[in-house]
Amino acid sequence: MKKNKFSLLVIVSAILTLLIAGCSSSTGGDAAAGKKMNLKMSVTISDTSTWYKAAEQFANEVKENSDGRINIKVYPNEQLTGGDSGKAVESLSKGTVDLTYNSTIIYSILNDKLGVLSAPFLFKDAADVDAKLAGEGGEEIKQIIRDFGVEPLGFGENGFRQLTNSVQEIKSPEDIKGLKIRIPGIKMYTDLWTLYGANPATMTMSEVFTALQQGTVDGQENPIDVIHSSKLQEVQKHVTMWNYSYDPLILGVNKKLYDSLSDEDKQILQAAADNANKYQIELARDTEKQQIKEMEEAGVKFYYPTEEEMAAFKEKVQPIYDDYKDVWGEDLLNLFLEN
Repeated sequence: MKKNKFSLLVIVSAILTLLIAGCSSSTGGDAAAGKKMNLKMSVTISDTSTWYKAAEQFANEVKENSDGRINIKVYPNEQLTGGDSGKAVESLSKGTVDLTYNSTIIYSILNDKLGVLSAPFLFKDAADVDAKLAGEGGEEIKQIIRDFGVEPLGFGENGFRQLTNSVQEIKSPEDIKGLKIRIPGIKMYTDLWTLYGANPATMTMSEVFTALQQGTVDGQENPIDVIHSSKLQEVQKHVTMWNYSYDPLILGVNKKLYDSLSDEDKQILQAAADNANKYQIELARDTEKQQIKEMEEAGVKFYYPTEEEMAAFKEKVQPIYDDYKDVWGEDLLNLFLEN
């Protein structure tokens, strides 16, 4: 009889253990609490960039606040995908890379609607960017990104894209005609630069320095941080400061991984991401002046177009809006056009 009672107690104890385990796993991934993880994070450019510095801060804060359970190793220059940022985003979506800092230009490979953020002369200035990305337009962008398997942990800043070249000072659309310009590999940029009369060429960022050095292309367009951290001032003579296209970053985590986390670990990642994005944006804006100064000291000439010259640049590419409003979605575009 005693043996039967003991067996019954063992069975009851086992059932209670299973019930408790079941309850703990029914709250959106809480069963993962306490799990040790070694994650890989990729950034597009070098370890001297604001992207990398912010990614390192993010990784350090996550490690500290998870008591060392969540370790994130940051890889610069898209080392995980052979320098190919398009593959990096695809790998993030599939889960073979855990986290990335990538431009929404690269994300637009997966969904053309995301190209809306790169529309020419869409944003007036940094304050306009901040307001619109924090509003309804920014939320719509995040939802589009979620739909292909990435959880966006907020926006960073690659910045306003500027034009560099080794041939001449650019003051008008006519000055661009015939130049071979490296651009990101999306159709909208190809169409835009064709309107200017350039010969656009697409290639990964890891190939740009050599292409400029060897004269395969005459110029390229990127924000100052990318130009400076990629040392393009060594192979380019002129920079036109025209803010022609804005380039946000997304701190993204594979959504399947994110959804598997406990609520506590999700909060750790989100809080660290919020801090990292704020730091990256402030650092990018604060250091741009110093980067420009260093490039000028290296012999690069900067040109700031007049209002009249800017009007000519803008007028030339207005057909892009007519051609792409259906691609981007007119409702989404209007969220960013509204004052």
